[in-house]
Amino acid sequence: MPECRDRIGHSMPAIYFDHNATTPLDPRVRAVMEPWLGEQYGNPASLHAFGQAARDATEVAREQLASLLGARPAELVFTASGTEANNAVLLGRSWEGNLEGHLVVSAIEHPSVWKAALALQDAGMEVSWVEPDGQGRMVAAEVLAEVRDDTKLVCLMLANNEVGTLQPVEAVGRDCRERGVPVLCDAVQAIGKVPVSTANLNVDYLTVGAHKFYGPLGAAALWVRKGVKYEPFLKGGSQERQRRAGTVNVPAVVGLGEAARLAADELGQRGPRMKELRERFETGLQAIDNVVVHGRDAERLPNTSHVALVGADSESLLIRLDLAGFAVSSGSACSSGTVEPSRTLRAMRVPEEEAACSLRISFGHGNTEQEVDAFLDALSHEVTELRRLSSRQ
Repeated sequence: MPECRDRIGHSMPAIYFDHNATTPLDPRVRAVMEPWLGEQYGNPASLHAFGQAARDATEVAREQLASLLGARPAELVFTASGTEANNAVLLGRSWEGNLEGHLVVSAIEHPSVWKAALALQDAGMEVSWVEPDGQGRMVAAEVLAEVRDDTKLVCLMLANNEVGTLQPVEAVGRDCRERGVPVLCDAVQAIGKVPVSTANLNVDYLTVGAHKFYGPLGAAALWVRKGVKYEPFLKGGSQERQRRAGTVNVPAVVGLGEAARLAADELGQRGPRMKELRERFETGLQAIDNVVVHGRDAERLPNTSHVALVGADSESLLIRLDLAGFAVSSGSACSSGTVEPSRTLRAMRVPEEEAACSLRISFGHGNTEQEVDAFLDALSHEVTELRRLSSRQ
């Protein structure tokens, strides 16, 4: 674990508050993966005993993930990332229509959705971009108002990865189902934090990423509702029932399955635990002047707090906090060497000055109250210093 020093030079372990970026690998997940990184091996497509053992392991993982999602195991396609899964749906639906037709996309989607949609728009498809309200919530009626007879796909994430706001997927999906319009739901950020049921969401495609809920990097999945059209994104072998070419990453998939099993068993404890930490943090913020909590009035992921500390540039603050031993995320994105407000904050119409002072703090179930209190102390100190320095310029 990385270490740093406090303000008086004492060595201390770094504290991680960036779980929306990635989570640490659960030791219990690592334990079930380890045999497949050494003495157990085999290609799941092979017919001999080694291959069949690997195939059995991947099918157990498929059943574990299906159980978490309330899905049929056969509806799940293993992929290498949520980005791949999202791209597979968007590009597959578009190729099928020869790049004709129309897409409806929320303006706060993950880049793996909006950048793919933007590329399709550049290639000739029409895209309706729907913006959220000031709290970062999409309004179901506004999304549905953009659906047309030639709409090929509606894209609406379940939980925003930056602000953490939960979106009206069930309502949008219900109406789209009645109109015969498929819906892609990026649920990567929601899995393991809030209940997710494919039976209730009324969507046709749903994406999952293991490393967001204490599983390994390199393992993800796409759920495709039975009977819905799906054009394979990767061409080659007949793996994953001819829906995703390429040899399955057995160790990572085994880890995904175990992480799903643990998430199903422990969600009732994890969610409330992380919400307690978030509320402790946001209550403690009241001691700091000029703080805005984005999406505070909306239903949010229990672990996510997106805040603007006005007068303290977020990039400078992030670096100072990192040196003080706290890992958080900036509320802005670096593009071509310049720092700009995130797409989500722009869509929420957050003032530029406020957006430039924003941080995302995302808690994990392993964080403690003592860590939150220590972070609040460090945050207050660093914000005061940055504001003092800024006033002198």
